[in-house]
Amino acid sequence: MALTDSRMFCREYLIDLNATQAAIRAGIAELKAQRNDLVGINAEYVLNRLIEIDQMDVLDILLQNGDLKPIKDWPKVWRTTLSGMDVMEMVSADSAALLKKIKWPDKVKNLELLGRHVSVQAFKDNVKNEVTGADGGPVRTEITNLTPEQAAEAYRKMMG
Repeated sequence: MALTDSRMFCREYLIDLNATQAAIRAGIAELKAQRNDLVGINAEYVLNRLIEIDQMDVLDILLQNGDLKPIKDWPKVWRTTLSGMDVMEMVSADSAALLKKIKWPDKVKNLELLGRHVSVQAFKDNVKNEVTGADGGPVRTEITNLTPEQAAEAYRKMMG
């Protein structure tokens, strides 16, 4: 029975508990590279698509009067990236109108992905908590063996 990629990875991982090395030994990185070559997706492709989305301008799909252009006249990036579109016909006794709603791709999420792609890390939380003693120095600690009574007395003295 041939091993699946997952089983091969697990077997290799158990050797040294190093996921990176296990993936290399199991040939997973090589398989992913072959797949990416086959479909033509690489880091440059992803970066270019993120930039295209970032530069989308609503004026590209609007007429001078504010109506939407026919979809056939939209730039490809709009046709392939739009998250949703609703068209509703509204009819009254003497007139009819179409209500068109479009949902853009999430621009903030796109910027976050773009920043991660080029290692800007603008959205990364950098939180550092430190506990320090008096005057910013190290916290003073003492280790002693006290009876419960001695510990209670020391605690009372500390707390005043």
